[in-house]
Amino acid sequence: MVNDLFWESSFEEMKKGYGESEDHYHCLLCGESIEKGIIYPVEGVFYEAKRYMKLHVEQQHGSVFQHLIALDKEVTGLSDHQKNLVKFFKEGKSDSDIQKEMGIGSSSTIRNHRFTLKKKERQAKVFLTLMELLNDGEEEKKLPASTAAPRRSQRYSVSDEEREKILAKNFPQGLNGPLRTFHLQEKHRLVVLEELSGHFDFGSTYTEKEVNDRLAPFYDDYAVLRRYLIEYGFLERSADGSSYWRKGETGMSMESKDYKKQMKQLAKEVKTEGGVYQIKNLQNDKIYIGSTPNIKTLNGVKFTLKTNTHQNKELQNEWNTYGADAFSIEMLETIKREEEKALSKKDLLKLEAKWLEKLGLTAKKAIIRLKLIQRRNRCEESSC
Repeated sequence: MVNDLFWESSFEEMKKGYGESEDHYHCLLCGESIEKGIIYPVEGVFYEAKRYMKLHVEQQHGSVFQHLIALDKEVTGLSDHQKNLVKFFKEGKSDSDIQKEMGIGSSSTIRNHRFTLKKKERQAKVFLTLMELLNDGEEEKKLPASTAAPRRSQRYSVSDEEREKILAKNFPQGLNGPLRTFHLQEKHRLVVLEELSGHFDFGSTYTEKEVNDRLAPFYDDYAVLRRYLIEYGFLERSADGSSYWRKGETGMSMESKDYKKQMKQLAKEVKTEGGVYQIKNLQNDKIYIGSTPNIKTLNGVKFTLKTNTHQNKELQNEWNTYGADAFSIEMLETIKREEEKALSKKDLLKLEAKWLEKLGLTAKKAIIRLKLIQRRNRCEESSC
């Protein structure tokens, strides 16, 4: 099956097979998510996040077409016979070649099938247009401008009574309980998002984790809620994603000197955690020791293992042999640093050496990225 995000995506995103939020790219076919701002290695070649997501779609799914055409009739609306025809049409085969390969009718029969599929395509376009008009509610009155959410849609006028009905329907266990679903028409989505925004105080700032913690009780895919709160203007976030706040009556304009001064101060106060981590094979107790200046990059490490592109071949072979469930990945020690003062490679190598000694690891017991002494010597020679 396709991922839930697939149904919430635009037609263009569906064709690409991936969408994006402010922090990540998301595969719409399997739900895999990769973080922006990280460089991902694949067989000695380094890819920025967007290109890496394209590579993921190619390597894991062949193509969007191949993945979708393999889905069952409940999703595609196509019979097995029609699927085979579509595959042949995609391959560019002639009517006569298709007729011979399938052993049905004649070339004119294949032409009739082409016509039927084209007719189905036109009907689908009309149906999608009707549903868009239905969801958009063009007959609804426009809302007056709102200072609480200046960038959200202004198409809908919702009475207090209607708002209560929408909330009761979508929060069946009460306003502090979980959402029934977030696959909603836009008017209902606006009402739900406005209600959720009330869980954030004007004038307060929140980390991404704090935002997620507040949204998680309402919906499993809290990242989607966070993204829509930002897109509809209920929440705002800093450029580096380190802080979020409720947009609107904060008493402070985004263009004001005080606001810019506050955001600059917040950026200075941001702490980034780096340190040493281990990847442990729970079946044979082999351990890989690694380090990172930012623990968020562990997402990239996991992804390279899942896609068979990790640079350490021995670790990758272990992962492929035993499977992801046989491994645990955890931080052994973290160090917070100020943004402007990065952890050096030399500092990280010292941490690795300390943990290698502490764990009493030997070459037979551990999977080690490179020989630590060689790396340390090279690092010291280059004064890194």
